Amino acid sequence: MSELTRKKTTLDSAATNALVHLESSDKNRDVLEALSRMIERAELGIGDRLPPEVDIAKKLNVGRSKVREALIAWQNMGIVTRNKKAGTRLAAEVSSKDIHLPVTLKLEAESLLRTHAVRRPLEIEAVRVAARNVTTQQSRVILARVAELMAAYEAGEDWRAADHRFHRAIHEASGNPLFEQLIRQIQEGFNAIYETPFGQPHLGLETIPLHPDLARAITERDGESAAEIMTKIMDMVEDDVREIMEGQNV
Repeated sequence: MSELTRKKTTLDSAATNALVHLESSDKNRDVLEALSRMIERAELGIGDRLPPEVDIAKKLNVGRSKVREALIAWQNMGIVTRNKKAGTRLAAEVSSKDIHLPVTLKLEAESLLRTHAVRRPLEIEAVRVAARNVTTQQSRVILARVAELMAAYEAGEDWRAADHRFHRAIHEASGNPLFEQLIRQIQEGFNAIYETPFGQPHLGLETIPLHPDLARAITERDGESAAEIMTKIMDMVEDDVREIMEGQNV
């Protein structure tokens, strides 16, 4: 056995032995939390291979399909790469060192920042294009959606669904269906695991009062003002995530 092969075998064995049996779970998030702890305990780094899906499933006491779904979600967030020949390998660091935050929360924050970085330019350009292309009927819909959003916000209710409908109306007003498709795909990659980031379903709450100004800028066809407001909204969400990563707002 070559030295390289021996090293790979040792890493695979260490990683598999670091997995902890899950008593009962049907959630992708539970599988990924177990994998996060495994990676840290086995000291796996970028480029190292994770154990085969069948070994992970057996050790965790979950179905292989559940392991596959969880790893695909990680692939969508840039945490691992998957290849039939090379297996599943780490593409991002999974470690809690140098930060006062559990590894699972750190990984969640980093994943959200990665998706946010890709979504940011799309959202900013979408509002700029929407302001240029919005029709009278679409303006009415946008204003109705923001009124619905503010009503939920001011009543202290769950405003997330109304927020999604508001932004979807903006994407539709852009006249380019790719905005909605790409942004939805980016968000779904994250939400497949983290439906409520950090256990805080209202992450970004402080941005909601800016939404009426955004709606007004778009319906008044002021693309630059709309882009500035959207930039501020995205900045505020990113700041919230970074505060959580620094352990100030968990």
